[in-house]
Amino acid sequence: MRFLKNFFKWLAILLVSIIILMYIFDVDYLIRAVRTIYFRGHTTAFLDDYTHFPNREIKKRTAQPWAIAKDYNSVPATEVLEQTHKELQTVAYLIIKNDSIWHESYFDGYGKDSKSNSFSMAKSVVTLALGKAIMEGKIKSLDQKVVDFFPELKGEFAKEVTVGDLSSMASGLSWDERYYSPFSIVTRAYFDDDLKKVILGLEVKDKPGQSFSYLSGATQLLAMCIEKATGEYLSDYVSKNFWQPMGAENEALWQLDHEPDGIEKAYCCIASNARDFARFGKLMKQNGKWNGQQLLDSKFVKKCVTPRFPESPQYGYGWWLHNVSSKQLYYMRGHLGQFVIVIPEDDVIIVRLGHIKGLQTETDPHSNDLYVYVDEAYKMLDERGKKQE
Repeated sequence: MRFLKNFFKWLAILLVSIIILMYIFDVDYLIRAVRTIYFRGHTTAFLDDYTHFPNREIKKRTAQPWAIAKDYNSVPATEVLEQTHKELQTVAYLIIKNDSIWHESYFDGYGKDSKSNSFSMAKSVVTLALGKAIMEGKIKSLDQKVVDFFPELKGEFAKEVTVGDLSSMASGLSWDERYYSPFSIVTRAYFDDDLKKVILGLEVKDKPGQSFSYLSGATQLLAMCIEKATGEYLSDYVSKNFWQPMGAENEALWQLDHEPDGIEKAYCCIASNARDFARFGKLMKQNGKWNGQQLLDSKFVKKCVTPRFPESPQYGYGWWLHNVSSKQLYYMRGHLGQFVIVIPEDDVIIVRLGHIKGLQTETDPHSNDLYVYVDEAYKMLDERGKKQE
């Protein structure tokens, strides 16, 4: 008995010492990481982790349900698509044709109203919020300097970086985009309860506006500029200008660094469902117009889906760009393989949400599952055409 008492006594001392050291070395955010992610058996953020963080609601208004195609779910998924769903643990897969849901599959207990984490698909939403703020005159243009909003920004090139540089991933920020390291800045940002302090502790160390470099911190700083310019929480601004007029069917949630007055983890972490995420794709496909109302300037939409740098054709402003099987497309993308893919020439939107992302190599900025989701959707649509002949 005495041995057990001593054991637990020294164990408690050890744990307290570890916690004290975490605070001394400024890695106390790891306590939250262990509690919310690692202790639950995950090595990175996961689809339902929003339930373990504070959130701010993105409020809906009157719902505008998607039309359902007459031949809804009439063509089964291809064998390749089914195998991919199984291997990569898809939870939702939608094909929307001519603004009607034509194919819809859910897995792992998820359904049409189930929430899951958008991860970096939120970056596309933040850029649309930037476009709205410019449209309203609250931000002057893509060329407005970030120091207009945060004069305390650090670094040799701090006075040069613009909001457009942040949106197009040409910020020059000191940032480490490693998702699986507990000591990377992106991990700190995910778990720290003072995200503004984390971001304003960065430096603009490289000359901005020169080349593409994907950094989540750039989007977070952009969101902070939008909040300053509009005087509104980002969730409220997105709700008022997009979520409500687009007729989302469900409220969404945006993770915060702390509650009640924290800021959104804007580079990630909108919890919503496949049908409502798809609305952003439809808005872009319609050049910023929704039900006759111009929610976004069409010129800004065009800017988003045009490469800023010829040597980096995979990215515009907040949106990924590609050509798959001779189809020009643009898409929202998130960690673990979240996609909203838009193919304007054929009036097609494809949404995939799931637990695992496909393979991505250093030679291709697009993961290999993207090709599967597009190519197999077209095989299904071709089968549909044969049935209609």
